Amino acid sequence: MKHRIVVLGAGYAGAYAAGTLARLLSPAGTEITVVNAEPDFVQRLRLHQLAAGQEIEAPRLADVFAGTGIRLRLARVAAVDPERQVVAVADADGGGELGYDTLLYALGSRVADHGVPGVAEHASHVTSRPAALRLRERLDSLGTRGEGGSVLVVGDGLTGIETATEIAESRPSLSVTLIARGELGAPLSAGARSHLRQACDRLGITVLERTSVEAVEAARVLCTDGTVLASDATVWTAGFAVDPIAAAGGLEVNENGRIVVDRTMRSVSHPNVYAVGDSAYAIGDNGRPLPMSCASAGYTGMQATAAIVGRLTGRKIPNAKLDYHGNHISLGRRDGILQMVDGEAQAKPKYVGGRKAARIKAGILKMSLWTTSHPTFGLPRRKRHLVAVPDMSAEKAAA
Repeated sequence: MKHRIVVLGAGYAGAYAAGTLARLLSPAGTEITVVNAEPDFVQRLRLHQLAAGQEIEAPRLADVFAGTGIRLRLARVAAVDPERQVVAVADADGGGELGYDTLLYALGSRVADHGVPGVAEHASHVTSRPAALRLRERLDSLGTRGEGGSVLVVGDGLTGIETATEIAESRPSLSVTLIARGELGAPLSAGARSHLRQACDRLGITVLERTSVEAVEAARVLCTDGTVLASDATVWTAGFAVDPIAAAGGLEVNENGRIVVDRTMRSVSHPNVYAVGDSAYAIGDNGRPLPMSCASAGYTGMQATAAIVGRLTGRKIPNAKLDYHGNHISLGRRDGILQMVDGEAQAKPKYVGGRKAARIKAGILKMSLWTTSHPTFGLPRRKRHLVAVPDMSAEKAAA
């Protein structure tokens, strides 16, 4: 009987991991299934561009995995039962259960409302393709009114900055306001912060610093200091959260619901479950938790696949780097910031800004898309056969 590997999620981390496993493991002993709710690959790093009105490529996953031997199941993950080693899925036909021997959990993250009233009902976001398209339609409707409209972007993290600048550049008739809980660009170096402010001024973005939102309504936002801001479209970018599926299934998670993993990305509570990307609570080489980011997805994906292949084929498991080098921030299509960090995750004094930084970010996005669209880097040459499959339940009992 073949060893069943089930990958949950086909984002940057899941698609890459599935392709790597298909390239390195012999199909004679393994069966790889990817479960994803959407039929297309979502370039999440570019969803703010999609919302702003640009056309963003979305390769069909059926085409991405064609010829790789990877099975694609288009369904929503409803539950995970690590004791029975099954995943419950839901689709148009009613769904069912998928059994697994090794599970790779890569469901990513979604928008976090932090309990603020009205966010779910009245705010848009850019954490999924359907949500970005809905925001795009809303912005389109504002553009047809003649007098434009007001857009409030709540949250000054990387997503908030990129969303505000992209909308302001692509739709100059709209009035864009960016609400920052603290100082704008606080994690950046002094030079990068100055560059960011200049970009906001150039694009006509109003920045409200040290401002917190206590409620979102259909046509306005209420701030904790009593300020009331009119809004024709509110975009919520104040952080990310993971679905409670892992916690509900009994996997050990941290306080934010991310799966606690060891150095090889294996669940500390269930040895035949691995987690990568935003779903994993992993400690980097600097001793700090890896942030939710595309870079973290790549590093954790490389480590998890190396561990799975090593354990299944009886090879030594190498340690992939778990580093966090910095941030690449787009400020529209012709400007950007490349901010590197030190070993303590603090911004280095120097940064790269302007068109050069924008070209670097565009190159990273292009490379990420190509890598995902070619998950096995061409026709796979599978050489590694499985040895006697380790008894993971025995490992768990001994832990």
